[in-house]
Amino acid sequence: MYFAALLARTEDGWEASDTELDDVETLSDLMDLAQEASVDEDTVLVYIEQEDAWFGILRVDGEEDPRIYVSDASAAARSSYGEILLTDELLGREPGAEDEIAALEELVDLDGTEDGEPDGPAASASSTTTDRTTASARDADTDSDPHSDSDADSVPAGPIGELGILADFGVSEKDLLTLRTDALTEIADALGAAEVLEAVR
Repeated sequence: MYFAALLARTEDGWEASDTELDDVETLSDLMDLAQEASVDEDTVLVYIEQEDAWFGILRVDGEEDPRIYVSDASAAARSSYGEILLTDELLGREPGAEDEIAALEELVDLDGTEDGEPDGPAASASSTTTDRTTASARDADTDSDPHSDSDADSVPAGPIGELGILADFGVSEKDLLTLRTDALTEIADALGAAEVLEAVR
């Protein structure tokens, strides 16, 4: 079960709203939601939580690069919404690695036959080579597919991202690391946004 909320800072304090993630597929989509809620390009926090598993925070300050924190990267890697927050930069991966693997897979059919290659005995030797290529592509793909168990195992367990993401709002790195279940309540308390958050929960 997922829960998402958005907190936008204004001159009069924080405004809170629950957030639907049905149409969110990329980090850009999530940033668009945050920027639409921003008042005078002030801070917006997007909070995503998978119950008893992990939570993530996306912070957007005007046109600055987004700041991200995820409480448990390996747990989030098994989630479609966690995938959104676990960017290549956050994980220290080379950008575009997944695109290269996808392009390789397009060159090889699932039955091990390349496009335009005839079926039958004459193609057996070539098919054997192609089968090896397909297997290699699938092996490589398990390292990039955020929904595979092997990929989740390759992602470091525990927190990842910017520990000081809320430091200027009174949530220190140590405080952030100790948050587990219902982390949003404690974050809202620190921000002075508990009442406005309760109104939308």
